[in-house]
This record gives sequence, structure tokens and C-alpha cells, in this order.
Amino acid sequence: MLIDAESYQRILGDELRKLRRKRGWTRKELNQHLQSEISLQTLATYELGTRHCSVVRLVELCVAMDELPQDLLAKVHRRVFVDEPGRVRIDLRLVIDDDQEELLPLRRWADDRLKRPGDNGSAEVHLDFAALERMAELCGIPTVDLIGRLRRLNPS
Repeated sequence: MLIDAESYQRILGDELRKLRRKRGWTRKELNQHLQSEISLQTLATYELGTRHCSVVRLVELCVAMDELPQDLLAKVHRRVFVDEPGRVRIDLRLVIDDDQEELLPLRRWADDRLKRPGDNGSAEVHLDFAALERMAELCGIPTVDLIGRLRRLNPS
């Protein structure tokens, strides 16, 4: 299983932001509950997923918000690695290697996506329902059919 570090970091940040907002706190209020003071900009970059958070800092954030770190990471893990309703995780390399005639537009997209600079060579992507609908339309097949084909290509 490949880990898309960028996605993982972004989802971790999203979960941290949700947790803070659930408490009704601003970043400034969260900062007041931390053991060690950090800048509000640093908190913002953690929440945006643009800055890596050390394990110790992550635990400190969780403790301040009364959340077990393992529970927060479990939420992140589920979002990153488990297909949610209407979302499908696919390995672009497997799509490219497939020979189903109807999936030719999807193969072309996957090939182009893998060649894009700046994607760190990540071959695993998540497609939401809207993207799946568009892909199905391009392939000329029902969305449910496309989802089934993609799940068969990418057994978890």
C-alpha cells in the first residue's frame, strides 16, 4: 500500500481543524491550552496540511483538545485508506495496464496524471462521486458500472 504523504498531511490537518472547531475554539484559544506556545501561523499550516507536525506536537494538540491521539489518527487512516461511500481509491498504474476498451479515456487520463510534474510520482488517487460521474460519462458507461470495474482493478 502506497502512502500519499500530501493527502495524509492534508487530511490530518482537516481533522485537527474539525476537532478545534468542535470545541468552539479559535486558533488563539487552542494555543492558550498548549503546553508550549507556537505561532498561530504554525497552527494554521498544520490545519492546512502544508506543514509536517511532529509526533510530540500532535500528541500535545490532541491532549489540549481532549482527544486521544490514536483516535485522531484512526479517523485520518479511515479517510486515507478506506473507500468512503461515493469515493474510490485507484492505482493509476493498474488502470493504465488494463485493456478494457470502454476505459480508454480513463487510461489516457491516468497516463497523463502520472506524467504530471509535481505529483511526487504518486500512483494512488481517490476519486469522489462527481469525478466518477464525469469519468463514466467520458467512458460511455453507467457510473455504478465504472465504480465496479475500478474496484475489481484495485482489490484492497
